[in-house]
Amino acid sequence: MLRIIIILLFFSFYLPANSLPKNKIISQLELTNNLSFNFKQTINDKSEDGRCVIEYPKKIFCEYNNANKKILVSNGSSLVIETNNKGSYYRYPLNKTPLEFLLDKKYLISKIERLEPKDIDNKYLNFKIFENNNEINIFFDKKDLNLIGWQTEDIYQNLSITFISSVKKNQEINSKIFKLPENN
Repeated sequence: MLRIIIILLFFSFYLPANSLPKNKIISQLELTNNLSFNFKQTINDKSEDGRCVIEYPKKIFCEYNNANKKILVSNGSSLVIETNNKGSYYRYPLNKTPLEFLLDKKYLISKIERLEPKDIDNKYLNFKIFENNNEINIFFDKKDLNLIGWQTEDIYQNLSITFISSVKKNQEINSKIFKLPENN
């Protein structure tokens, strides 16, 4: 019995303090197939908000609460930003944006496994990822270890900060929302 106590004490002193939360974050990500959430996004002091659905891997659909009724959608390979007031849209290869990494659960897990989180104000855990000239900061709530947002540079080199709330996991979703608009 004494031997077991000594072994437990040994591991409690020599394992990194952040490994338990990190492992729980990884476990939660592994069990997540999709997320639905509200968001607030700030780019260069301009804020927008709306609602998004992410389906792993690499699919996202966001409706913005703005006058343009902007929609952002990815089918896993392309990203389209559409404004309904003019019916115009812009198409980008997903792999040219930081969303390529944020929407890839396996990629995120592989990176988080190799990183130690930074504790921010004893409220958040932050993982900083560098990939293909992209710096991606991912934030998790320290209490429940849920994803609460990310920080990236957009395709125009603008700092983009996204906070998410009212997160629901593994909801039934209509996969048709990830269909890109047809070329006219």
